[in-house]
Amino acid sequence: MRIHHRRLSALATIASLAAVSVLAAACGSSDDDNESSGKVTITVEGWRPGDEQGTIDAVNKQAEAFMKENPDIVVKPVEWEWNAETFATQLAGGQLPTTFRVPFTDTKGLAERQQIADVTDDVNALPYAEDFNPSVLAAAQGTDGKIYGLPTDVYGVGLHYNRDLFEQAGLDPDQPPTTWDEVEADAKAIADKTDAAGYVQMSTNNTGGWMLTTLTYALGGRMENEDGTEASIDNDATKQGLEMLQTMRWVDDSMGSNTNFEWGTINEAFAAGKIGMYMSGSDVYNALVTTNQVDPDSYGLAALPLSDSPDAGILGGGSVAAVSAKASPAEQEAAVKWNDFYRERKNYDPDAAVADAEVLKASDQPIGTPTLPIFDQDTWQQVQDAIKPYVNVPRDQMTSFTDGVFDQQLVPEPAAHTQEVYGILDSVVQKVLTDENADIDSLLADANDKAQALLG
Repeated sequence: MRIHHRRLSALATIASLAAVSVLAAACGSSDDDNESSGKVTITVEGWRPGDEQGTIDAVNKQAEAFMKENPDIVVKPVEWEWNAETFATQLAGGQLPTTFRVPFTDTKGLAERQQIADVTDDVNALPYAEDFNPSVLAAAQGTDGKIYGLPTDVYGVGLHYNRDLFEQAGLDPDQPPTTWDEVEADAKAIADKTDAAGYVQMSTNNTGGWMLTTLTYALGGRMENEDGTEASIDNDATKQGLEMLQTMRWVDDSMGSNTNFEWGTINEAFAAGKIGMYMSGSDVYNALVTTNQVDPDSYGLAALPLSDSPDAGILGGGSVAAVSAKASPAEQEAAVKWNDFYRERKNYDPDAAVADAEVLKASDQPIGTPTLPIFDQDTWQQVQDAIKPYVNVPRDQMTSFTDGVFDQQLVPEPAAHTQEVYGILDSVVQKVLTDENADIDSLLADANDKAQALLG
């Protein structure tokens, strides 16, 4: 799960609408004209609110290339981003693009409610349909085994850190922490010697539950059993993680006084140099650059510290490029073709990866941000080798992650009622970070009861 909330920028909105208008004009036809000419028109998720013009330009260039390859399809990119608070309303009101990304955790529920389209036949027609990593493809399948989109943006959670703040605190930015004791010690050093918070944890809009689950996994615990029928929130690993946060917040005073963070606001604060370390998906560097203008020289990415428990692992997630259930069969087919062209082919075909890199380079966009294999590691490596000449992200400042992630156990998010469970856990994290005397045992017992009531 990754929840992307950002404050809407008026300028970005105007630019986005202008870009859509320009693209529509370039197509030279209205929807009615397209219908009469036999063309299929789809709207597609293009860029996030607040993204820079270069990102918008890159998407529009890809749309133009796709339409040249598929002259019977008109693609209209629009500004959109998945938001846990507004998605249901947009879905009910028919305000979504024809195709959009949702977190791995939401696919099965949307499929069961028939809110996204069954695109099994369209996906199976792709040349690489049988080559997906089965565990990754499972995230795009419903409980009926049918396929409801293309898996994309697969990531493992890493520890993002500010190299400048490390140096200011007398720490070696080339030696990021490898244990949670070291995270705590480095966070205190940063807080003591700079004006920044040493370590910050997300806590709102379901991201608090997402990151508490991540911390639990890293310490060897789980929030549910494998089939999602039994809650296990009140486990020793979750308690240990909360006790560490409690110590950092109230004893070490290394987390700062602002504890009200989620995905967008924590990225903003980190890029502004106000945070020393935080956990998030390995691919967040793209957003830090295109939306938050982070200084690349200050950025570092480390493998998430794991405990000695044999069950310790990193939370893995991603997105599914789904299609609206309201789309016609022709629109569904067109949407899968677009998602193959724009999102998937570059993960499989080295030539497509190079073509994508060339477009990104022309628009000065990040190339080479760490992700995890959607197919197999050999295919992933072939793609990485192909785009190596184009890589413009500071990979030498990410080696702790890139060298270590494939040796770490990748653990999927909780299987059932994931978002609702994350919402329950939000309140636990918030209580620990805002109440010095929070009773962790009581909080976990209550949260476990609430989650079990959901799981039934």
